[in-house]
Amino acid sequence: MKRAHLITKIIKPLLFFLCLIPLGLLVWNGFNDELGANPVEAITHQTGLWALRFLLITLAVTPLCRITGWNELVRLRRMLGLYVFFYALLHFITYAWLDHAFVFSDMLEDVLERPYITLGFSAFLMLLPLAITSTNGMIKRLGGKRWKRLHRLIYPCAIAAVLHYLWLVKADITDPMVYLILLLLLLGLRLPVVQNMMSRERQ
Repeated sequence: MKRAHLITKIIKPLLFFLCLIPLGLLVWNGFNDELGANPVEAITHQTGLWALRFLLITLAVTPLCRITGWNELVRLRRMLGLYVFFYALLHFITYAWLDHAFVFSDMLEDVLERPYITLGFSAFLMLLPLAITSTNGMIKRLGGKRWKRLHRLIYPCAIAAVLHYLWLVKADITDPMVYLILLLLLLGLRLPVVQNMMSRERQ
């Protein structure tokens, strides 16, 4: 079976449903009253965490293609990127609705006065144009070069998202530090010198 066919017909549909499992578990736990003493905090934390995880997974696609030589994996990147936005949107809606009841003055005050909220909101705003321009039609309208330049927002977005998590945690920072190290590794793999080394090793 050709790799492209395997990706399109088997791996991509399977991955689509696997990416919905975190949401399914969250809904299940909500209906069964298993979200703990503070359900809103649990929902906010889990949706934000999964947005960050999918963001790092999306960033991992390109290095994985280069390391394995399986360039067809890039076909999964758009879908994974849209799941980043999906969980980030759920994260934002939970914050705006359940935390602040859509009182925008309170939200604005939060954004201006709490640095980790500022970073999180900035990351969400950077995701918006990436999600909007994810279609083939938008790629054609923008042109390949402008589209690629725009989608480099994923890098400052990822940095802001990881720092948002790091600054949010007030005690044990082990988990956010793990995400920070993974992000630095994924960014490091994009350095030209590292890419040249990987290319030489594959030859």
